[in-house]
Amino acid sequence: MSSIPQKVDIDPIKDIFPDDDPTAAERKKDHIELAFKSQVTAAMLDERFYYEPLLAAHPTDKDTWPVFTFLGKQMRLPLWVSSMTGGTEKAHRINYNLAQACREFGMGMGLGSCRPLLYSDERLSDFAVRDMIGEEQLLFANLGIAQLEQLLEMNECWRISEMIAKLEADGLIIHVNPLQEWLQPEGDRFRQPSLLTIQQVMEQLPDLPIIVKEVGQGMGRGSLRALLQLPLAAIDFAASGGTNFAKLELLRSEPERQMIYEPLARVGHTAAEMVDMVNELKEELGDRVKCDQIIISGGVKTFLDGYYLMEKTNFSSIYGQASAFLRHAQDDYEQLQTYVRAQAQGLVLARNFLTVK
Repeated sequence: MSSIPQKVDIDPIKDIFPDDDPTAAERKKDHIELAFKSQVTAAMLDERFYYEPLLAAHPTDKDTWPVFTFLGKQMRLPLWVSSMTGGTEKAHRINYNLAQACREFGMGMGLGSCRPLLYSDERLSDFAVRDMIGEEQLLFANLGIAQLEQLLEMNECWRISEMIAKLEADGLIIHVNPLQEWLQPEGDRFRQPSLLTIQQVMEQLPDLPIIVKEVGQGMGRGSLRALLQLPLAAIDFAASGGTNFAKLELLRSEPERQMIYEPLARVGHTAAEMVDMVNELKEELGDRVKCDQIIISGGVKTFLDGYYLMEKTNFSSIYGQASAFLRHAQDDYEQLQTYVRAQAQGLVLARNFLTVK
């Protein structure tokens, strides 16, 4: 006895697209539940950009920021690890995690204050990250004006060269911090204008690439005008809006001193204001501009802030972050890796769909 053929339900569409959208039901449920939480008012809009949704495709994993040259070396991401910490128990892990991220993603790095290395190698392992970061990536050491004044007075600028050699660094960051030192309970006192100290170090070490930065309050027009006319490797804004070391040191003081000097900690310039100032100064100074590279840092909270400010400046520029890196670099490397990868993807996405107004 022959068997009766069973009816087979054939749907050619399902054969081509099996389970066309398996997440649809759950996604639509989310849409309903989150619709009211997703309302955006005019006050919440980021009005710095034109959003152009029609002119590019989504980036793929192979789409990256174009390789470019900055401070004489190639970079794959326009992101600078701003100088933070050194000479503490946590510094070793933090600096090595940051150096590994710089190597993986093609970023540059400024070390925290290297003052301990001028007279001793006891803390050298906390800073010696050249093997981790690799020869191809930028690595700059860091000293403050107070230490440079002392070295100049003692005719010991050779200690700077020796420190740079030990670290295999590409150059030196000079951090300018008069308000921080004044408010710091143990602070140093500058005996001459910082500009003069910078010029004297440049004369003593003419072949050393030098970056000048503030420490969280930025710099005004007069200071920027003077720095732009020096043959510096770069100027690092360290503008107001991020970690403010003057305020940080004030918080370490007794309450009466905090009350008296608190207004000083609120003085400063934002990164956006400093971009406008250097653009205007470049036009004003013309051929007298000898420094044409800028690190935009201070209050740069997101990749959109960095992208916007780089697009606005008329200088070769990258953007820097400090506290965001520090927050992710203290534990497992994977946390920092995830953060930097998101920055890289966000920058490519911004380049594809956003133009600055």
